[in-house]
Amino acid sequence: MRQLSGHDASFLDADTLHANANVTFVQIYDQSTVPGGVLRFKTILAHIQGRLHRSPVFRSKLLRVPLELDEPYWVEDEQFDLEYHVRHIALPKPGDWRQFCIQASRIHARALDLHRPLWEIYVIEGLDSITELPAGSFALLTKIHHAAIDVESRNEFIEVLHDATRRPPKPEPAEPWFPERPPGPVSLLRRAALHCLTAPTRLLRPLRRAAPATLAFARDLLHPERHLTATRFNAVVTPHRVFDTRRFLVEEFEAIRALVDDAGIDDAVLAVCAGGLRRYLAAHAELPKAELCANVPWTIGLGTDIEDPVQRLAR
Repeated sequence: MRQLSGHDASFLDADTLHANANVTFVQIYDQSTVPGGVLRFKTILAHIQGRLHRSPVFRSKLLRVPLELDEPYWVEDEQFDLEYHVRHIALPKPGDWRQFCIQASRIHARALDLHRPLWEIYVIEGLDSITELPAGSFALLTKIHHAAIDVESRNEFIEVLHDATRRPPKPEPAEPWFPERPPGPVSLLRRAALHCLTAPTRLLRPLRRAAPATLAFARDLLHPERHLTATRFNAVVTPHRVFDTRRFLVEEFEAIRALVDDAGIDDAVLAVCAGGLRRYLAAHAELPKAELCANVPWTIGLGTDIEDPVQRLAR
C-alpha cells in the first residue's frame, strides 16, 4: 500500500464531469516481422500478463480515506481483471487516419473508472487505409490517469511493455500474485489522525476540491490588475477532445536547440508550439501583446509575446 503525494492527489481533485486528467499516448506497430506475419490479440494479452509484476501501476487502485481527511492510497485490486483493461477494437472501413483520430479522441475523452486501476490499453486494428503505414499495422492506445503517472514514470511504463533487443533473454517467471488486504475505515482514520498531528495542513484537504475557484476569486479581489490575458480559448470546457499528430524529424529540433546555449529538445518543442499558437492568433487578429499563460507539462512561460523564434527559444 502506497499513499499518494499531495501533488498526485491534486490531479484527482481537479477532475470534473467534462475534464479528466487522462494521459494518452499512441504507438503503432508493424507486425510483418512477427513469425507468420500476424500477432494475435491473445499473444499481446499474454505478453502484458507476463509484465504485470514489473510496475505497481498495473494492479493498483485507489482507496480513499473517509471524509477525505487524508490523501488516498494505492492498494492492489483484489478483483483485477486484465481483459477489462486491455481491449481489442477495429476501425470501421475504410480505416483511414481521420477515423483513427476520431476514435482516439473519443477514447481519451472518456473518464476512467476510479474504482479500478487507472489505466486502459486499446489494441486497434483496421488501419489498412493509412497509406503511410505498412499493411497489417496495428496501434496500441494507452490511457492512464495523471495521478498514477508522470512523464518519467510514463517512459518507464512504456519500457516495461517492450524489449530493448530483438531477441531478449527469457525473463524470470513472476512469483504468484496474492493481493494485499486493504485496511478498513477505522485503520485509515487512525492513519489520517497521525498524519494530521505531524502535518496539520492535511486538515485542509477537504477544502482542496474547492480551492482552485476559491483561490482564483481571492486573487481577483486582492490583485484586480493581474487578470490573465483572455483569448478565444477562454471558454467553458466541453467533454469533446481532438486528437491529431504532426510528424517532425528529430534532427530538425536538434538544429533548433543548437541556436541557444543550454537549450534542450523540450525547449525547442515548446518554442515551436508557442510559435504555432502565435501565428494562429495573429491570423485571427487576436494576438495579445501580453504573454499567454497555458497549462503545459513544463512550468515555464510560452513566450507567445515574442515574435523572433530564436529569442522565444532563449526565453
